[in-house]
Amino acid sequence: MISVDIPTLTLPGGQIPVVGLGTWQSEGGAAERAVTAALQLGYRHIDTATGYGNEAEVGRALATIDVDRDDVFVTTKLPPDHADRARRTLTESLVALGTDHLDLWLIHWPPGRQASPETWQVFREARDEGLVRSIGVSNYSIAQLDELIAATGEAPAVNQIPYSPRDHDPDLLAAHRERGVVVEGYSPLKRTDLGASALTAAADAHGVTPAQVVLRWHVQHDVVVIPKSTTPERIGSNLDVLGFSLTDDEMAAIDALG
Repeated sequence: MISVDIPTLTLPGGQIPVVGLGTWQSEGGAAERAVTAALQLGYRHIDTATGYGNEAEVGRALATIDVDRDDVFVTTKLPPDHADRARRTLTESLVALGTDHLDLWLIHWPPGRQASPETWQVFREARDEGLVRSIGVSNYSIAQLDELIAATGEAPAVNQIPYSPRDHDPDLLAAHRERGVVVEGYSPLKRTDLGASALTAAADAHGVTPAQVVLRWHVQHDVVVIPKSTTPERIGSNLDVLGFSLTDDEMAAIDALG
């Protein structure tokens, strides 16, 4: 078991490690093996979703590895078409994951493309009952965040959105931070041209891969990042982004890819 000192950002219900393992499109035994490998390599943040169909596999990995449950940050997400049975779905997720609480529960997409303050209220109640430590959303616009805030007085702790150098938008990041919302980026590598000169130059300068540069760029922007892989070597290298820092010029060159 490897111990890695992973930086965190503060949420209302705890600390979220800035690098985690994404599990979208990881299925069956591959998902269980990926999570097991990640935990052994030092990951302490696992991101899944009811819609991924792999919560039970994630739960088995969590049960198999000798890591204290409170040391692992576990996220799952409510499918938008389950908004009318959110509490039942949460119970099913907790059973599948083999845990009595989530560290973060997200509304996976705006239900019916609407902000859905009534669903957000169910999330707030689940949090207040101790079933979830922090609550948030995914794929929400700033206007939809504002609708939730206006209706309930509470901003989501997190908005999980696609984020990569190509998607970089300083105004969007600033709008989230003005509302106290942490940005979590998914598909950081899938959405990136890893052959871009800004990335290859930085990679050469630091003796790392362009993919590691992309993940380090997220970390330095205080954007939580959850790269997905089922290959132990890649899972390990994706976490190995904490031993170097990009310079201001390198960051600016990567920012310009957006």
